[in-house]
Amino acid sequence: MKRTSGALGIAVVGLGVGQHHLDALAALAALYEVRAVCDLDEGRLAATARRLGTKAMALRHLDDVLADPSVDIVALCTPPHLHLAQIRQVLAAGKHVVCEKPLVGSLDELAQLRLALAQGEAQVFPVFQSRFGEGLRQLKHLQACGFARHALVATIETHWRRGAEYYATAWRGRWATERGGVCLTQAIHAHDMLTHVLGPVHTVSAQLATRVNDIEVEDCLAAALRMADGSLASLSATLGATSNRSRLRFLFADLSVESASANPYRPAQGPWRFEAATPAIEAQLHEALAALPPAREGFERLFELIHASLRNGSPPPVTLDEAEAALSLVTAIYASAAADGAPIALPLPATDPARTDWRPAGGGFAKSLA
Repeated sequence: MKRTSGALGIAVVGLGVGQHHLDALAALAALYEVRAVCDLDEGRLAATARRLGTKAMALRHLDDVLADPSVDIVALCTPPHLHLAQIRQVLAAGKHVVCEKPLVGSLDELAQLRLALAQGEAQVFPVFQSRFGEGLRQLKHLQACGFARHALVATIETHWRRGAEYYATAWRGRWATERGGVCLTQAIHAHDMLTHVLGPVHTVSAQLATRVNDIEVEDCLAAALRMADGSLASLSATLGATSNRSRLRFLFADLSVESASANPYRPAQGPWRFEAATPAIEAQLHEALAALPPAREGFERLFELIHASLRNGSPPPVTLDEAEAALSLVTAIYASAAADGAPIALPLPATDPARTDWRPAGGGFAKSLA
């Protein structure tokens, strides 16, 4: 196995969202050394190489990245339809993987990934960096302290704006390459935060539509969920908002919690609003939160925890089971919408065809453009 103490050699493949990975890695120079960057776009590759100086090789092919013995871990920031094959390729080379969402394109693909992992010692780290924010960390801390245990309802909103310029990138907006729309690409982060707080989903009833852009995949979503603990949640997402906003609101028997971040892409960061049911609970909340030490957020925290996991065996920041929970919810949303909102229970049966392919049989959902 590669070294698991000191700085790890890392390569970033795909220099779109990969730029955010590089920014985080620059802040963690004691933990990671960027050995290579890789992209098929020569202009983007050259610009990134200039930004990094002489610290990293600029390569155009994954094979060249994997041939470098100084690379311990590869961050895959490539289009979704490439993920499974590329993860397998990296694992076969004996290197660890950090993979952007969606980790893979179906639950069956995730099962195949688990089999590939069993063949060696390298690990896969799914990316859900948005859950690492001060506000959400405070809520999780309060739950660990005994608060926010009896959930009532939650509302999760992902209201962003994406137009023709965004979808000019060839792989976006297509089932074969993006694998889904707002449900899979944009709202998956907020939905991950929902299950991170409330636990597993029991049933899903959803409706999807394409009302903003002339694309194959959906860009509007509404869903009602019953969680395994009996609480209820509503999901709302669109790519046709006039501005980008995200909001998470959780109501428990003892307190109400609402995200208040002005950054739509980092709703988990502070400040969050915590409203206690009584003055006594309010005082206890303040005392509990005062004991919480500061921590990094976003990609920096994700990569910091990945390094700690590889170095000393601490739990990974996001587990494969958590990635499976996110993909299961995606699958159930698509299955319910394809059945005109019929409730779908989780976990899905092993023989359910949606586990192999969540794409709608008709090629898309109701389309009605302005």
